[in-house]
Amino acid sequence: MTTTYEDAMAEAFPAVDAGIQPFGSRVLIQIRTPKKKSAGGIIIDIHGSNETEKWNTQIGKVVALGPLAFKNRNDMKPWPEGEWCKAGEHVRVAKYGGDRWEVKIPGKDDSAMFVIFNDLDIIGQVTGDPLAIRAFI
Repeated sequence: MTTTYEDAMAEAFPAVDAGIQPFGSRVLIQIRTPKKKSAGGIIIDIHGSNETEKWNTQIGKVVALGPLAFKNRNDMKPWPEGEWCKAGEHVRVAKYGGDRWEVKIPGKDDSAMFVIFNDLDIIGQVTGDPLAIRAFI
């Protein structure tokens, strides 16, 4: 069975409702979910390296922006350079910080991790393949 890139992306960023809409200048990010099987079909240790990768991953998908994200806090006008990221884009976030929680993936024995950061705490936009960037373990 061949896994397509779209399948790999769907596994890494499963369609799950975070259950929260960010307030103010905050940004809701879904952290990439670690792979459960290798390309050859070998099951990866779920409670060892997989857990470590999950908590060390700094790549995420922007889910939602608060109404004041990327705006001047004094006059609420958009920043001159515009939004740094938009919903659906992939970004790099800090390993520590933010408010993290997990939501069970429907129909699976796994969960997706979400985190809310302040807009200023988003490190950068992923311009390459978000699946190719590995966590430092």
